[in-house]
Amino acid sequence: MNEIADSGALDGEVASENASAMAERLFRVMIWTVAAAVLLSAVWMPWRVTAGLFIGGALSLLNHHWMRTAIVAAFALSANTGARPKLKIVRFITRYFIVAVAVAAASWLDIASLTAMLVGLCSFVVAALAEGFMQTYFVIIHREETK
Repeated sequence: MNEIADSGALDGEVASENASAMAERLFRVMIWTVAAAVLLSAVWMPWRVTAGLFIGGALSLLNHHWMRTAIVAAFALSANTGARPKLKIVRFITRYFIVAVAVAAASWLDIASLTAMLVGLCSFVVAALAEGFMQTYFVIIHREETK
């Protein structure tokens, strides 16, 4: 019976490592996406579009980092104490408020394109799609090898 419990614990550790690796890959792809968009935009687009992509991308990276660290901290506390994870709603609202104020200020000061900032904020979507395609590719490749 202990072997089954130990197997479950090992499966949980493997799943945790896989989730951590996936989170790191997502963040790296987000960084590359923002960098590529800003560099390509710097060559072919007006400077306000480039600034918008940079600001939106930076806010997207910052927002993702804040969310990831808040969730990890909440669940680590839960794992140590056994209590239900509590994410303070104030932290979530503050994070979105900071992003909204930064976007509004950049748009109001006319230093960046609002549309470009919104596109930059979508860097997570590109990273999630890339991760999905990559996982699908590996499932297909590994399935063919087992036959």
